[in-house]
Amino acid sequence: MLELSHVSFAASDGDAHKEILNDVSLKVNERFVAITGPNGSGKSTLAKLIAGIIQPTEGKILLDGEDITNLSVTERARRGISYAFQQPVRFKGITVKDLVSLAAGRKITVSEACTYLSEVGLCARDYIDREVNASLSGGELKRIEIATVLARGTALSVFDEPEAGIDLWSFQNLISVFEKMHERTNGSILIISHQERILNIADKIVVIANGRVEREGTREEILPNLLAGRICPAFGA
Repeated sequence: MLELSHVSFAASDGDAHKEILNDVSLKVNERFVAITGPNGSGKSTLAKLIAGIIQPTEGKILLDGEDITNLSVTERARRGISYAFQQPVRFKGITVKDLVSLAAGRKITVSEACTYLSEVGLCARDYIDREVNASLSGGELKRIEIATVLARGTALSVFDEPEAGIDLWSFQNLISVFEKMHERTNGSILIISHQERILNIADKIVVIANGRVEREGTREEILPNLLAGRICPAFGA
């Protein structure tokens, strides 16, 4: 289980400090947890804090009872946290197969790599030996990144707007990938998103607004009120 206890984050801008997250407490133990809210509410910052890309100004982050607040990205990855960027990173000189092997933590076969790529809707023979560079579109990079998370098979997978850039690949396929991922790991998948179709699969929805947790609860408790604008009126803005 992931637990955030009174977590705050302020970014420095010269002598000024801008508060982005303020006193966020949250537990993630469900199959699918969706974090949503208006643009600029702190959702992506929260995902990066969980992954260890940035460190909180205050508060603690615990994974299965262990304090991981000060652990690096690499150390958290070793403990079972995967993170998929909103804008995937390019790696000049590294092939798609190499990247999937790195994610898996071992040298995988071509057949294994092809299986992961096929699951995210890519024709494996067209991608297996390509470099992860500017020759790939944003949508292709996004799907390759999702394939690497599949290959890792960690207990906690964090996705920052996974639907971005995959307009040619159906949401239903994306949701199927998440379901397969859960079947393999029996872990938790945390998704940053404001897409109703993704919120519809969530076991729990957390609404972030102005750097705080405004509401959290089951899909049935939160989604109707969210879509009706009765909570977080600026949602989707």
